[in-house]
Amino acid sequence: MLPFTSVGEAETALGRNLTVAEAVWFQYSAGMHDFWLYAHNIVFLLLVYSVAPLPVALAELKRPKAIHKYKLQPKVHVPVADVLKCYKNVVKTFLFAVGPLQLVSFPTIKWVGIRTGLPLPSLWEAAAQLAVYFVVEDYFNYWLHRALHSRWGYDHIHRVHHEFTAPVGFAAPYAHWAEVLILGFPAFLGPAIAPCHILVFWLWFVLRHVEAIETHCGYDFPQTPTKYIPFYGGAEYHDYHHYVGGRSHSNFASVFTYCDYIYGTDKGYRYQKGQVAQLKELAKAKNQNGKMNGMWEKYD
Repeated sequence: MLPFTSVGEAETALGRNLTVAEAVWFQYSAGMHDFWLYAHNIVFLLLVYSVAPLPVALAELKRPKAIHKYKLQPKVHVPVADVLKCYKNVVKTFLFAVGPLQLVSFPTIKWVGIRTGLPLPSLWEAAAQLAVYFVVEDYFNYWLHRALHSRWGYDHIHRVHHEFTAPVGFAAPYAHWAEVLILGFPAFLGPAIAPCHILVFWLWFVLRHVEAIETHCGYDFPQTPTKYIPFYGGAEYHDYHHYVGGRSHSNFASVFTYCDYIYGTDKGYRYQKGQVAQLKELAKAKNQNGKMNGMWEKYD
């Protein structure tokens, strides 16, 4: 809750006029307890999960031929009934596992220094914090995810997530409730190391959620903006991990590719990608030879 009762009081405390964004934030949050501001995160997660996968899902239903060439596993079709079942299970996990944990963790969030007041952070400050959060989450998620591929971790927990060998956007957070909590820990670690404003905190979880949905969408679209992010994995990179399944010892990282490269857990992926590239070259050469033979036949 803001310690100011009016805009004038806030401006006096800051020694300047409020920006437009700060004035809007003051009007929205002035009388709201910090606990309820923190609880917004659950609403945002459910909203993003319900909306972000829809464009690809609707395109697959309405115009499958238009995007089929971008499908990473074109021979696999996930029934609508399975997607709806997945959605219901994820919502249950959010409501009965993630939600209560986030609410119980409110004192910890306050203790580490997540703030709700004024001034609002600059764009540069927010961008720097988000960059730190992505790097921290990616590194610790890599090791926890890799541990879940141990025999015990996979058989008792992680196998649920791998029920979708050809992932879809709605399956991004589909997992055993214990896995959701385990892999959720690295997401909180970044804000604990570099505390931020609650607005950046919300944005961080929204972006991370959208990223997970994008990497599980099952399509490798050529114009995806994330392709311009250095060392970014993306849908094609993570799809291989699901394709191999429980036997997978490749592509554990959640966002970037450098951990897999440094620790040697992308060798299978790179080998398979090299083999596919060779087959494409052979097919291309065969096609060109066929055209040349056809031209000579015309003059015979």
